[in-house]
Formats: sequence, structure tokens, C-alpha cells
Amino acid sequence: MLRYIVKRILIFIPTLIIITLLGFIISINAPGDPVERMVSSAQSGGELGTQNLSQLQDKLFWRKKLGLDLPVFYFSITSLSRPDTLFKIYDKSEREALDRLISKHGNWREIQHYYHAQNRLYNFLLAFSPDTNLVKAAEFNTVKENINLLKYETLALKSSYDEIVIDAKLKKIKTLLSQYPFLQKFKSEFNESEKAYNEIKASSTSWKNYIPRIAFYKTHNQYHRWLFGDGGHFSRGLLHLDFGTSYITKQPISDVIFTKIGWSLFFAMLSVLLAYLVSIPVGVKAAANRGSRFDRFSSIILFMLYSMPAFWLATLLLMTFANPDVLQWFPASGVKPATGYPEDAGIFEKIRLSLPYLILPAICYTYSSFAFLSRTMRVSMIETVGQDYIRTARAKGLPENKVIWKHAFRNSLLPIITVFANIFPAAIGGSVIIESIFTIPGMGYETFLAIQSNNYPMIIAVFTITGFLTLVGYLVSDILYALVDPRISYK
Repeated sequence: MLRYIVKRILIFIPTLIIITLLGFIISINAPGDPVERMVSSAQSGGELGTQNLSQLQDKLFWRKKLGLDLPVFYFSITSLSRPDTLFKIYDKSEREALDRLISKHGNWREIQHYYHAQNRLYNFLLAFSPDTNLVKAAEFNTVKENINLLKYETLALKSSYDEIVIDAKLKKIKTLLSQYPFLQKFKSEFNESEKAYNEIKASSTSWKNYIPRIAFYKTHNQYHRWLFGDGGHFSRGLLHLDFGTSYITKQPISDVIFTKIGWSLFFAMLSVLLAYLVSIPVGVKAAANRGSRFDRFSSIILFMLYSMPAFWLATLLLMTFANPDVLQWFPASGVKPATGYPEDAGIFEKIRLSLPYLILPAICYTYSSFAFLSRTMRVSMIETVGQDYIRTARAKGLPENKVIWKHAFRNSLLPIITVFANIFPAAIGGSVIIESIFTIPGMGYETFLAIQSNNYPMIIAVFTITGFLTLVGYLVSDILYALVDPRISYK
């Protein structure tokens, strides 16, 4: 058995690598720019379409904290025209514009010169404000608006790659610079940008795009950092249960998961325990008395329960048993009193206070499993009861209860064990519908909020942990198979 478990764990390793790769690929290709999600509103500086220095510093900080200043993987297959440092451009739109220019012209040296000239012009303009000694008081607001427009056009130029758009923006910037004498000092930087762009078109080497090149980055890349961390400076890595930072709260994802998973795990375990305690005896009795009144009656009742949607039953229970106008036996939402537990409350006191909040959700979690588990148990028992060794046990004169519960029952548990393996991934996924209706602070509700707000790090964390727990569930099932059925051997 131990040798088999070790072999299965070793087989898990490539599967886990594939799971982490899929999660990483989804994370880097998710829509939107994570840096923009992390940075405060782009309009906090009060100037439309421009960025202030603090916003730029925030972007650089979050880009470094998220590891976006690193290459994506251990190696990349690119073309001769592309540099292996393009990932260092912090702004996604600027990076894409440079990539488009490279695809069209293929001369990175000239494109780089053009980009640096744009940056110098924009940074000079960003730090500039009109002097009241140079501008009349009546024209100050107009001058300021034109300078803000100049900053906006210069910023937009950095994200442009279409030739017609670039020519139009260069012309617009040139016109704005010529309006005021005190802006002439910026004209040299603009002339350098214009000259660099003309050089790009004049010395195009698009043939370089068709010559492949492989660049290696060793361990200095995003995937390695995502797995192993960066030494604990910003990330401890996935292997140390660090799943990144939430886009919404800017808190570590692992802290959110460890806070929320408790309730999902509690309800998953409770629902499975209750479902098994009810369904297994019902299934065994129905199989032992096949075709009897109990078999038919239990089938009808259980299938009626199975046919009722969870959201419908949850709403019905709330309207009936948590409604002041009907029966207010239970609270309508939450898992504990709104004021929290008393400071001196012990564990049993906390259970007593939370118990009324848990009854209705527990019913909704459990009822749909009755039909499935009991019918699964019934079919398995009927098949086992028809085996030769059961007929032999009866021929020896053993009591029927002993034949059913000692000889048939144990060998009928394999399908039930298979279902039991699903409890592990269910704990991390939770039940989105039930947790949302009853406002349970579990993983299902948290996953729903993450999807609703495009909080991709949380979604990827749930995906990764679910895959891992699925493997754990399969391993536990295989071990239980050997414990309940002596015919199974792992030698």
C-alpha cells in the first residue's frame, strides 16, 4: 500500500505542473491590465487624460510587486527584430504599440530611439507648469488647458502605432508647441521624436521578423517567481501557498481563502455526513426489500426532493421559516449574530449561538444528495446481493441482517467511496447559490464576487486548489477501496 501511495504521489507531480501552467497561462492572458486595477484612479491628479508623477511611481511599484517587470517564462521564441527586454515597458498600451511598430518595420534600434525621445518630451511636460509671470491672468486657464491637451496628445502618441494617427498627433503637438514662446524649450525634444519616427520609416528592416531567435531567462521569470516566490520580498510563491494579491482589496489571496474556506468546508463535511447517514441505510433497505412498498415510497420521495432546485427550496425555506409574517424560527442570513460572539463565549456557547443560522443552509446543502446516494447504494447492493457468495452465506443459514450488513454492505461501498472523493474540491468551490442566498461568508460566495469583479488572482487560486484537491480526493478513494474490498490489491 505504501509503495502504491508513493507511486501515485509521484504521478501527481506532472499533473500538478500542468495545472499550474494552465493557471499561469490564464492569469497572464486575462483581460485588462492588473497594474491599472491596482493603481488608484487615473484622474486623481485632476488633469484629464494625464498622469502625475505619484501615479507613475505607483504603477512602477505594483508592476514590480506583481512580477510584471520580468520575462514570462524560462525561454521565449521570438524574432530577430524583437529585443528580449520589451517586457520592461511598464505600460501595456505602450508595449503593444512598440510591438506593432516592430512587426511593421523590424528596426528596434530606431524604434527604441523614438520611444526614448517621446518619454523625455512627456516627462519634461509632466513636470512643467506655466509661470504666472509669463502668462496674463485672464489667459492663464486657457493656457493651462492647452498645456494639459499637449500632455494628453504626447501621452497618446506613446500608445499609437498607426502611421496616419502618429502623423496627425505629431502635427497637433507641433501646433500646440508653437503657440507659446515659453514652450520653445521643448521643441528640440519634439524635433528629435519626429526625426526618430522618420528614421524608422526610412530604415525599415521588416525581413528581421521572419528570422527566429530563442531567448533564455533561467529562473529570472514570472512563472518561476509565481511558483517559488522572490525570496519573500513581494511573493513567497505558490508552493508556499502564496496565490498573489487581490485586485479588489489588495490583500493576499491566501489570507482571504484561509478566512473563507472554513465555512465551506464545514457545510461540505456536514452535508456529506448527513447525506450518508440517511442515504446509505435507505439504499440498503430498499435493495434488501426490492419492489416492496418501502422501496417504491422512498424512491418517490427522494426523487421529488432531487427535482427541486436549490435556489427554489432555499427561497421557500426563508419565506416560510425566517419570515416575521409566517414563522420566524430561524435567522434569514449569516452564520452568527450580527453583533458577533460575546468576548467570554466558549466553543459550546458559540455553537449554540450559530446553530439557528446553520439549519436552513444545511438542509439546502444536503437534501439533493439523498436521491443520488441512496439510488447509487441501492443499485450497488442489488448487484452484490446477486453474487454467489451471498447465496452461499444464505444457504449456510446466516441471519438476513448479517448477510446484508456484514457480507454485502462492505462490498457495495465502492461507488459511494467514489462520490466521497468529491468532498475535497467541493470544499474550496463551495456552493455559490446557497452561500449567496444565505449570505454565508464561504468560498462559493467569494468565488462569485471574484467572477463578478474580474478578480482573476482569486479565480486562478480557486482553479489551482480545486485541481490539487481533486487529485487528493482520487488518492483517498483508492486507499478506501482497498480498505473496504479485500479483493483489491495494490501489489
